[in-house]
Amino acid sequence: MISIRSIALSCVVVLGFFAACSDDSPTPGGPPDASVPEMCTDAGTTQCGDTCVSTDNDPAHCGGCDQACTNTEACESSICVAVCRIDGQQFAAEAVNPANACEQCVPTTSATAWTSFADGTACGTGQVCSTGACSPKCFINGTIYDEGTPNPTNACEVCTPATSTTAWSPREAIPLLVGGTDIVAQGWTTVAQGPNTLTYGEDYVRLATSTDSGGRTSGQLLLAKTNAVAPTQPFTLRVTMQVESVSRHNQLDSGAAILGSLTGSAGNGTDRSQMIYLDSAAIGWADDTQSSAFAVTDGAYHVYELAVDASKVATVSVDGVAKLTRNNFTTTGTIAIGDQTNDPNVDGVVRIKSVEKLCQ
Repeated sequence: MISIRSIALSCVVVLGFFAACSDDSPTPGGPPDASVPEMCTDAGTTQCGDTCVSTDNDPAHCGGCDQACTNTEACESSICVAVCRIDGQQFAAEAVNPANACEQCVPTTSATAWTSFADGTACGTGQVCSTGACSPKCFINGTIYDEGTPNPTNACEVCTPATSTTAWSPREAIPLLVGGTDIVAQGWTTVAQGPNTLTYGEDYVRLATSTDSGGRTSGQLLLAKTNAVAPTQPFTLRVTMQVESVSRHNQLDSGAAILGSLTGSAGNGTDRSQMIYLDSAAIGWADDTQSSAFAVTDGAYHVYELAVDASKVATVSVDGVAKLTRNNFTTTGTIAIGDQTNDPNVDGVVRIKSVEKLCQ
């Protein structure tokens, strides 16, 4: 028969055994038992559970075990930072899209797609962002302008991205007519009577008139542009033109003419007196008060300039050389070029490459 004393002694032995086992176990939360081998011996690694990790860059253990970053963050220097994951690649916040300089990673906007820069953001030399694309434009006073757009308040200033994308750039001249493109779209009208032809080349508009055999009148073809100049202000017109052929002028009439003023369809007496005529070997005022020898029909383009100063003194130059002058030049603001008359056998053929108003 087992006595109560024997049972008590057995319990003491069992409890002592469990106590001994308890003394050999590591304290919860304390360092690993010395008898358990150290798993993480590489520099910069930490043991989290049964895995060695780098808490410096492991998104599941960022800065410490089980301190996980979100799926839109990366672990950098033990800190969770927002990133973008686009098309299988990771990009840091504010990183620019390698394929589009007008897009960047903005995790707060989208962590899975590129975000466009605001319009007007510089994206390269002479370029700004516009609707998500980098292009040579200007961003001035909050508005995007295409290259070549003139300042709405000053036609002598223009958007020139190569010079500045944030300010208007000065220009030498205002184009009034560009050869090779529709004259009507450029604001020109025609004064015409047959026979005549108006045709276009790659960089010019060609005007040609003729006289029918025995005809009592001839062809007329005059290009006119209203409001080309300010009637009360100084101005300089530059016409780049080739005279293929021309008949000798009649007084106040010409088959190849430049008019700095036009009233109605044919011009009044003042307009026609101060009209510039071009003969085959001379240039002069149509009232025959002055002329100058020049090889007009030599097959080349020449630059004809009519400059009127504040004192209303007009000077006509050819290729930079002064040829004619006159006082009291007046204008209605409308200019014209071409065959001004329907006199029989007073005809001309000209090619106009450009008409410009110089900026003062």
